[in-house]
Amino acid sequence: MIDAVVHPYNLAEENFRNAHARPITDIVSGGNRAVAPEGYRLPKDGYERDWSIEEVANMSFVESYADLAAYHVVPIRAFHDGICSIEKGLEAQERWPDRFLFYVGVDPLEGSKAVDDLERQMEQFHDVAGLKLYPNSWLGDEVSGWLMDDPEVAFPLFERARRLGIRTVAIHKAIPLGPVELKHYRVDDIDRAAMAFPDLNFEIVHGGMAFLEETAWQLARFRNVWVNLETTATMLTNRPAAFERALAALVANGGPRALSQIFWGTGCMVSHPRPHLERFARDFAFSPELTDRFGLPEITPEVKRAILAENYARLHGLDLGERLSRLKGDEFDLRRPDGATPAAGYSTTAVADAAY
Repeated sequence: MIDAVVHPYNLAEENFRNAHARPITDIVSGGNRAVAPEGYRLPKDGYERDWSIEEVANMSFVESYADLAAYHVVPIRAFHDGICSIEKGLEAQERWPDRFLFYVGVDPLEGSKAVDDLERQMEQFHDVAGLKLYPNSWLGDEVSGWLMDDPEVAFPLFERARRLGIRTVAIHKAIPLGPVELKHYRVDDIDRAAMAFPDLNFEIVHGGMAFLEETAWQLARFRNVWVNLETTATMLTNRPAAFERALAALVANGGPRALSQIFWGTGCMVSHPRPHLERFARDFAFSPELTDRFGLPEITPEVKRAILAENYARLHGLDLGERLSRLKGDEFDLRRPDGATPAAGYSTTAVADAAY
């Protein structure tokens, strides 16, 4: 299984750079308790802290079922380290290079500094799978925004990324981070980007949380638009009917082909990755009523394998057999051999006794 996004946030107050950090932290922290089932919730003082990359690696590979994970550098400048730092990613690269892929992250509204940051991170990371972006900039007193079809802000950055060998651009959409304008979280602006850069792939992170019809038509029209189910997947646990409707809407126009452009992501440690994954792998299917009403494709074990690993591997040109062979005998393989039940939620973290 491949988790398409993990990030060890630093939510400690000493990491707050300006007043925007508190509402962002409240959204993330409150979200943990809102979506988690019993045994997987954390109190504020256990959650709003500096999470280590080792904790996220353990949660992914020992407490859940992931084999590979994509580390996203997060460039939210309301936090001193961006909330998910370059340094933690470099630690993951040093300690577990076969387990992680990496997305570099910059703030496009920083102009030439963003380009410099992009080039520096490309030199630092060896296995760069993509570029992670956010539609807002939290540098000043006022939150600024930008759009994916902006020819002055976005397109030059995409062009530079392409020259550096990046083939996937991931953009946070659908979930506004605090009291900000909604327009920057819509998906319409991806159309022109996908048309202008047909050799780039555009990954909608949190696809399915909002703007379902627009996203569905993008999957139907563009082969270079993909949906990352981070956060959307958490609805399986606390709102399973909402997840079913979201996935049904995403594939209503594109059918089976749209399913080939959707992949799994948890955002670990935003929520614990295990309960949502178990619900999807073991229990999820479209209801007969929805299937008949909208002519939906069947969610077979083969479709689930595609969403959980094969689609993402195809996006990034990964040879899954070769990549998984590298993991045999590593520390996580020894701690959770094939078929072994994962360790209890949060048991390998600093908050093992805090979950409720």
